[in-house]
Amino acid sequence: MADLVRSASLTHFAATARSVGLDPMEMLRSAEIPPTALTDPDIRIPMGGFRRLLEASAIAAGVDDFGLRLAERGGLSNLGPVALLVREQPTVGSAMEALAHYVHIQSESLGVRVIRLGNEVAIAPSLLFGTPAPARQSIELVVGLAYRILAAFLGPGWRPLDVQFAHPAPRNRDIYRKFFACNVAFGAEYDAIIFPAGDLERPMPSADAALARYARDYVEAIAARSSHIEGKVRELVTALLPTGRCSAGRVARHLGCNQRTLQRRLAERGTTFFDIVEAQRAEIVVRLIEDDSRSLPAVAELLGFSAQSALSRWFRQRFDCSISQWRVRNRQIATPLLDGVELLGALTKSK
Repeated sequence: MADLVRSASLTHFAATARSVGLDPMEMLRSAEIPPTALTDPDIRIPMGGFRRLLEASAIAAGVDDFGLRLAERGGLSNLGPVALLVREQPTVGSAMEALAHYVHIQSESLGVRVIRLGNEVAIAPSLLFGTPAPARQSIELVVGLAYRILAAFLGPGWRPLDVQFAHPAPRNRDIYRKFFACNVAFGAEYDAIIFPAGDLERPMPSADAALARYARDYVEAIAARSSHIEGKVRELVTALLPTGRCSAGRVARHLGCNQRTLQRRLAERGTTFFDIVEAQRAEIVVRLIEDDSRSLPAVAELLGFSAQSALSRWFRQRFDCSISQWRVRNRQIATPLLDGVELLGALTKSK
């Protein structure tokens, strides 16, 4: 099965692409990544498409350092829900250990090792590939983000001792020295950021034990949901519905298998591709139609329907009422609750 990555990894992609003269939407289309990946950080997209997007962007822009430029704008926000857990740890060391343990929730292809080397320590991000593929930009992105996260934890004056990359040197090394503010080596044994081991003992200013426990439960719940085949299919369906190309065959290709294998594995879990699509549409549609300002043609497009009429027929079959009837019924239910909230507010103010 293909590995997936949360679209939070594309935070700042649009701005970075525009800064080097690229159309971000066109680049997404060429990599078969839905445009909603730029607005919803929890969509899961195939790692292969993510890697192709970054490599193609570097080539199209004629720059060696597109991944590093993307990292320059990012940081903890690129980690999605894992960031909640990492930033509440008591020390920098425990924060990096938490990152190493839970980073697979952000991307199943991403690993982080904390390597202790006597008085020094190396944070070594790595991408785990099923098949060989160009990955220079992806690797520079994850190493750059690791540096940005460490710098945020250790303060603006912090500098690593060394940064090293396994791939060959670019045409211009000055950009890399400026970004990392230290010596940058290429052709190394592995990709890593090296700094004094004592830095791991420094306290985290944002640490909160109660929030850390909550964040751990939250992150582990996400991991449990995504660990089975139906969880991966569900997330891909949500991402592909607005493209109008959400089919069992396309989802199977994203997951690195054929359609028959996909259907068999879903059957083993007691569900079907059709059932997942229907359930996701039903879950999404009730959120969309709560907003009266959102047009029904726009809702139909977001749910992968060819026209508003197709949405309307499907909605009536699914919910046994029209969309307008559902909206009226929903307001009637919500109004007494709202009155109760207003009454409570009035009583509170009177005290």
